[in-house]
Amino acid sequence: TKSGQMLTTLQDLFGDRHSNNQALIVPPLTENDITLQLSYAALGDQIAELGNVLVKQAGVNPGDSIASYCPNGLPFVATFLATTFIRCVACPLNPAYKKADLIFYMNDTKPKLLMVPPETEWDSADARQAAKELGVPVWETALNRRTGEVSLKPLVSTSINANRTAERAQPDDVCLILHTSGTTSRPKAVPLRHRNLVASLGNIVKNYRLTPDDRALLVMPLFHVHGMIGVLLSTLASGGSVVVPPRFSASAFWPTLAKYSCSWFSAVPTIHQMLLRNVDEHYRALSPSDAAIIKKRHRFSRSCSAALSASVMGKLEEAFGVPILEAYAMTEASHQMCANPLPPQVHKAGSVGPGTGVDVIILDDNNEVLPQGEIGEISLRAPSVTSGYLNNPEANEKCFCFVKSKGNIFFRTGDQGYIDKDGYIFLTGRLKEIINRAGEKIAPLEIDDILLGHPEVNVAVAFGVPDELYGEEVWAAVVPNGELSPALEATLKEFASSKLPKFKVPKRIFITDNVPRTATGKIQRRIVSAHFQKIASELARSKL
Repeated sequence: TKSGQMLTTLQDLFGDRHSNNQALIVPPLTENDITLQLSYAALGDQIAELGNVLVKQAGVNPGDSIASYCPNGLPFVATFLATTFIRCVACPLNPAYKKADLIFYMNDTKPKLLMVPPETEWDSADARQAAKELGVPVWETALNRRTGEVSLKPLVSTSINANRTAERAQPDDVCLILHTSGTTSRPKAVPLRHRNLVASLGNIVKNYRLTPDDRALLVMPLFHVHGMIGVLLSTLASGGSVVVPPRFSASAFWPTLAKYSCSWFSAVPTIHQMLLRNVDEHYRALSPSDAAIIKKRHRFSRSCSAALSASVMGKLEEAFGVPILEAYAMTEASHQMCANPLPPQVHKAGSVGPGTGVDVIILDDNNEVLPQGEIGEISLRAPSVTSGYLNNPEANEKCFCFVKSKGNIFFRTGDQGYIDKDGYIFLTGRLKEIINRAGEKIAPLEIDDILLGHPEVNVAVAFGVPDELYGEEVWAAVVPNGELSPALEATLKEFASSKLPKFKVPKRIFITDNVPRTATGKIQRRIVSAHFQKIASELARSKL
């Protein structure tokens, strides 16, 4: 928190106390670029300037949604904060999404405008096309790599000249809407308020004892809560600085960590495993001076958004010599809910740690609290939890329940687990069928729907299978209308690739004459997954 005072909105991140500290460091993109370094004061000025452009030239009003389709970088950070500071709602979109997805998300959030990077820097044709079809004005946000200035200009010039000044953000204002995959094919929109976010930031800063001396290396995308809240905003809340490279690169990771003297980073298990896999060629190949900086500065690594196996955690700690602290988070709780603490307190392998500023309980099907050690649905209550899904009474009724013995409403996470005698939470499985691929949550129904759109498909079932690198990988089984043709797999993969982002396209598609069903004729993905994993291993054995 700034100058000992509690944050009330994201605007409070830019108080006076840290104005001369570095807030953002943007590594060069090419050899001709310079490293951009922005103090809190300089970044704050840019945010205010961009806010004025949005109010006066784009004519936005408090409560309006503003969508962005931008990769990681200074333009994302500055425009996102500018949106939230003028009482508007930021709706960041995954820059890997295709047109159909973008139309769905923008239909849901009804943005006043869409911000995209210049075409020379990022392929945003799908986003521009989606906006055009919906009649949403497109604004281009560009970065001057010499001065570090972010500009925001409309693609079609506008004659708006609103005689209005930006209003200050209020704690109860919704400042962010993100979508989370539902078990149904329709993703749920999660509105988060300033007060939700600052509550979460306080919990993260406290748990990792973040100070102005800390410097985080951002490796996760900013359109997810992990990168945005778990790293960017929590570091700014501590008065520290964030290094924002354009994307994660395994080969550049350690040299970057050393070059900018970073003290921590947070990533999905997949990235931790990549670093582990390349430990000899990347980490152990560092120059003695880089290795010395890392040894002096790197104090912990955080893992979140998917389960980290105990054995991988042990190998990571052995290889890199710092504690690997696993956390548990959800969009609905403004990211972090539970986290393992720093030494000398215990961090337990296989556990996501105790609740961090969050009241965690385990419920049975009747909303009764289960005793310690018993498995049930992980449920919680906290100032960081959303007030409810947007325009989705059905989901709200299902996920928010009144717990009599507590006299309060709790949010049911859909995850199964138990609490041990020390208050540490262990996850045992998911009640939901969501596929968690490297922290990307994928609704299998969405993939079923796409595959069923192909004329040769009669039945389609997508499911997750364990994967060493990604945690889970997407597979699918298809019953065709005609004969069983092995060539259909490649055809369907190509068909799915044209309609889905790459990470959602099934890695394997089994062409089969039937899919296992329960006695009542229902398809249970768990059973389907086990069935085809068995077939796959038998096939692999027969080839040996």
